[in-house]
Amino acid sequence: MPHRQSAVKHMRADKKKRDRNRHRKSELRTVLNKAEGKIAEGSVEEAQALYLQVASHLDRAAQKGIIKKGMANRKKSRLARRLNQIAAA
Repeated sequence: MPHRQSAVKHMRADKKKRDRNRHRKSELRTVLNKAEGKIAEGSVEEAQALYLQVASHLDRAAQKGIIKKGMANRKKSRLARRLNQIAAA
């Protein structure tokens, strides 16, 4: 246990941040899996609507520091490439 009052406060704040980040990351994974599922099914319109949600979640997570900016860009790029492949087919 921490000895200083400020360290106790930091522990409380860190727990709040960790819980908030865990929730955001879980939301991100859920939306990402939904979009990938729609792409696998081949339903283009639903996948395109979900892609906008995924892009928004990824950008917000990168902005908040939950994931890195490059990771967000990479996931968006790969998802868009797969979406374009099924749209063209």
